[in-house]
Amino acid sequence: MLILTYDLGTTAVKTSLYEHHNGEFHLIDAAVEEYGLTVLPNGGVEQDPDEWWEKVCISTTALAQKNPEQMAKVEGISFCAQMQALVLVDKEMNALRPSMSYMDQRGVVQQREVFDHGIKIAGMNAATLLRSLSHTGVASASAKDPVWKYLWVKANEPDVFQKIYKWLDVKEYIAARMTGECVRSEDSAFSTLLVDKKSDGRAWSEAECEMLGVDISHLPEIVESTAVVGKLREQQAAELGLNPGIPVFAGGGDASLIGVGAGAGMLGATHVYWGTSGWVGTTINKPVVDLQTMIAAVTGAEHGLYNYFAELETAGKCFQWVRDHLAADEINMYVDQGTVADDPETAYGSMYDYMSEVVDAVPAGSGGAIFAPWLHGNRSPFEDPFVRGMFFNLGIETGKSELIRSVLEGVCMHLRWLLESSERKVPASKVVRFAGGGALSPVTAQILADVFGRPVETMDSPQNVGGVGAAMLVTVGLGAYSTIAEASSQIRADHRYEPNPANRAIYDRNFKIFKMLYGANRKIYKIMNEADDGGAGGSQLDMTAAAEATIDGA
Repeated sequence: MLILTYDLGTTAVKTSLYEHHNGEFHLIDAAVEEYGLTVLPNGGVEQDPDEWWEKVCISTTALAQKNPEQMAKVEGISFCAQMQALVLVDKEMNALRPSMSYMDQRGVVQQREVFDHGIKIAGMNAATLLRSLSHTGVASASAKDPVWKYLWVKANEPDVFQKIYKWLDVKEYIAARMTGECVRSEDSAFSTLLVDKKSDGRAWSEAECEMLGVDISHLPEIVESTAVVGKLREQQAAELGLNPGIPVFAGGGDASLIGVGAGAGMLGATHVYWGTSGWVGTTINKPVVDLQTMIAAVTGAEHGLYNYFAELETAGKCFQWVRDHLAADEINMYVDQGTVADDPETAYGSMYDYMSEVVDAVPAGSGGAIFAPWLHGNRSPFEDPFVRGMFFNLGIETGKSELIRSVLEGVCMHLRWLLESSERKVPASKVVRFAGGGALSPVTAQILADVFGRPVETMDSPQNVGGVGAAMLVTVGLGAYSTIAEASSQIRADHRYEPNPANRAIYDRNFKIFKMLYGANRKIYKIMNEADDGGAGGSQLDMTAAAEATIDGA
């Protein structure tokens, strides 16, 4: 069975051709195309949906030219994608405005209007919160949640709002361009936090939409991730270099499919993802919410299963920042004075490989330096759009090598904070699967095992697990497996990292200090970064970066 998948990440699309045979998913070929990410000074983070489509076409055509016989036999198309973006389309499937990314926090004003008054629970208006919980079982507690983006458009761009036919997410937009049909997979629908909790994930909550001011007609039909949305249309097939009529499946979000593709889609399995963002997720079979730590059970790709999901906004993005501003920055002050920084591809294979080698030579604990990885606010275990990153406890002896290692350790410590916060309500598995570009580095995987104090496993090509998960949906939809969990169980680990007990004491000490940094500086962050425009600060930037499959190989 030949399957075409699109992994639509924060900065690029990876288009992959898989062959499924005898229970294994073999990657035949892949093509990566980058696209832009624009950060606005008012807290906005936007992307161009037409550019997504352009890059999807370019990458698909490239695969078709290199693999004409296999591409002519593709039996299904599926997706893995970033989630909680706002894509508004008209009836012709044209995007009405740039997409508002999951990182966009302009809706802070709309969120405050609803929740920031009266008697509060967990910082939210008690009456409104309880109504939301009764309607949907969850609440849009973060200023970055999609409904506040939708309401921001309603308040600030009424001409655009009047033209809306449907409100989609990233993969739904691409599927709509391919098929002319608008749907939401169950996990994508849940990410809006507008699904009726009594509907088993299959219907929108009229009460919640009415309470928040959402036009329910803007919300498309909800389907399972393994459902066929429609067939590839002729014009779009020609643009892609494919045969028309190929079934297009609903697909799933990255939070749903990365764990599945990592072999952690079974009940009770825990995985860690380290891409541009990062998270800890455990597969469970009932809804669970912890408002205190901002962790909730997110509907998974498998109907009836959930991911108890705790997110860090910037994981691999932190290491990319290190690459650009410490290892090879604009004033050419490199890690050392050798030729590695001048020609890293020739000398070491990549700058990330070189940085990992440098990090491995620094003792655990980075000489006392601690990095807080909150470069673009934070969601869990505390929600704060104003928090930012920091280096703490630098001394005369602290060098760039210590700083670079402290960044990896800081991300790992926040992931440990997420893991321990998750275990307040949901036990994690004793062995954790590690996926994403960060899992390409044995150094990073070992640090994660040491910080967690439990074994960490990686699988072959951990940066591709989203595409593998998307391919699994096609195999289930076409009957090769009865469930997604059954397909996920076929993924075997190829390496296991045991925690080094010699590093336990130093990481326990640093982790205790790490958790204190936010509370000790919370008020200062707000003073520094709160502004009338919603508190994002910053300047107009073009953050086009390398694909998640390659840039996050920390």
